[in-house]
Amino acid sequence: MTVIYERVALIGLGLIAGSMALAMRRGGLAGEIVGTARSAETRTIAQEIGLCDRIVETAAEAVEGADLVVLCVPVGAMGAVTAQIAPHLARGATVTDVGSVKKDVIATIGPLLPDHVAFVPGHPLAGTEHSGPRSGFAELFENRYLILTPPEGTDKEATLKLRALWEAFGALVEEMDADHHDLVLAVTSHAPHLIAYTMVGVADDLRRVTDSEVIRYSAAGFRDFTRIAASDPTMWRDVFLSNKEATLEILGRFTEELFALQRAIRQGDGDHLFDYFTRTRAIRRGIIEAGQDTDAPDFGRGARRKGEAAE
Repeated sequence: MTVIYERVALIGLGLIAGSMALAMRRGGLAGEIVGTARSAETRTIAQEIGLCDRIVETAAEAVEGADLVVLCVPVGAMGAVTAQIAPHLARGATVTDVGSVKKDVIATIGPLLPDHVAFVPGHPLAGTEHSGPRSGFAELFENRYLILTPPEGTDKEATLKLRALWEAFGALVEEMDADHHDLVLAVTSHAPHLIAYTMVGVADDLRRVTDSEVIRYSAAGFRDFTRIAASDPTMWRDVFLSNKEATLEILGRFTEELFALQRAIRQGDGDHLFDYFTRTRAIRRGIIEAGQDTDAPDFGRGARRKGEAAE
């Protein structure tokens, strides 16, 4: 493949940034990859494993001369980081992000950026419960959706160029309005994560079920809850605070559905339960048919890299 960006700056060096770096290097998509992270330990590890061509100490230094800047930090930190890099951004550069909330990020970042750069927000629907510079792998984005939410008036050429990069990673790229994105993600990701955290918290509170029993007898359902609940706490704290309205709306609807199921169980309404479970099972089959997961049995006996649940 040909080089798409001459210099790419990755701000934050976790799973997504690491996977982007490895995918760019695999495909020869960037002339130079410069990375930085707030933590000196993270920078040292990234340097040791050769994750980027250069590792620098500050975000301001990283963006010097970059024609693509990718914000790979928690959404709650994006405003402060953008304020730091804004005076140092090259004319004609594109700034993007990988946060799972878009409306709040656009409102925060947009006013801080100079007029001579393009801002094309993005969100890769890919991830694992692992974090840190060692967690990335080049195949992470293959056959996974990448949603771009360019605000009105965004330079079309900048959007097309960024789309080309993600497509070169193997991602399925779509564009979406930021408000709609946040509502969709509240259903498919944010509320499920909160429910998973809650269920694991309930198990932790029920001390009469010993820790060893919870671990020893974890079937697929609870095991998957614990995998989701192992995700980065800082990132998810910021996600819920940034996508408050949509998440609360979906949680309200979830509570209504849960009460209906409680009533059906209490009243012995097997027909309602069977019909409900039949309808919801079709959603799972749709996910498999869309190529976003596999129906191959796992049972927790083997760690998978490809196909692990998206964030």
